[in-house]
Amino acid sequence: MSREELINTTRSVLAKAGFEISSALNLRSICFDIVGRKDETLLIIKVLSNVDAFSRENADDMKVLADALKATPLLIGETSSSGPLEAGIVYSRFKIPIISNETLGEHLLEDVPPFIFAAPGGLYVKIDGELLRKIRETDGISLGTLAEVTGVSRRTIQMYESGMGAMIDAAMRLEEFLKVPIIEPVNPFEYASKKKPEDYEVKTGEHTSSNTLNRLLEIGFAITPVTKSPFEAISRSRQTVFLTGLGVDEERLIQKAIIASEISKIAGKHSLIIVERGRPAESIESTAVVTSEELKKIDDQDELTDLALSRSTKK
Repeated sequence: MSREELINTTRSVLAKAGFEISSALNLRSICFDIVGRKDETLLIIKVLSNVDAFSRENADDMKVLADALKATPLLIGETSSSGPLEAGIVYSRFKIPIISNETLGEHLLEDVPPFIFAAPGGLYVKIDGELLRKIRETDGISLGTLAEVTGVSRRTIQMYESGMGAMIDAAMRLEEFLKVPIIEPVNPFEYASKKKPEDYEVKTGEHTSSNTLNRLLEIGFAITPVTKSPFEAISRSRQTVFLTGLGVDEERLIQKAIIASEISKIAGKHSLIIVERGRPAESIESTAVVTSEELKKIDDQDELTDLALSRSTKK
């Protein structure tokens, strides 16, 4: 299956599951292909036939965007160097969750979540550690007894109770002995980042390589530069967050503004394009357009925010 077909399949599954989804970007120069939202779940998705082609640079860029937008980065793929990605298993690369379209469909459309995750050393399952401890203590079962049943150490049983994943055969033996289901489903949309959006922002006293972004810093915006994206930065004022693009070439500028508009709507943010010269319109779709000359005359973040919001709402 071609990458374009894989992307279309992913979009189809998301749409059937009730997600609001972006157009298929399918641009190798950016770090994601689809943005989708349903309720509080915002996904930033990259689709690759072979997930081994997913680079650390791409993963880092996705994490910056995901943390800044409070989203989950997700990689959809078909194969790796080890063979086809199996249904019902959550893989990972550079701490980005990876699943197949089959797993995505089972999870969203058939309400059959994955129960297995791949990690160094093999395949594992999640155990409800609190339930395991409660049963053991209530029934007076010793750590030694469970260790003997599962073929692991007492320390390992304690680690299961603390949330560590278990090898599949050990978990199955535990369930069989206790006669209680203790294996939990794996949420492929669960992304535990240790970063805050502020961690990626340009620090006070620092500058970017862009005079325009530096001007935004001067008037009080917090700036997170992004690469491999259809926009150059995420700009945050006291009032709101803008997906911020910079443009010179009018044809490319319009394309960037349309993409930023679509993504910003799905992400629940706003979008802004700052152009070096001229201006095709005050807004393109819902993306506000401001010239660099206008920006030079603005001395406060609230003034630019109000101007951008007023233009983005014009039809």
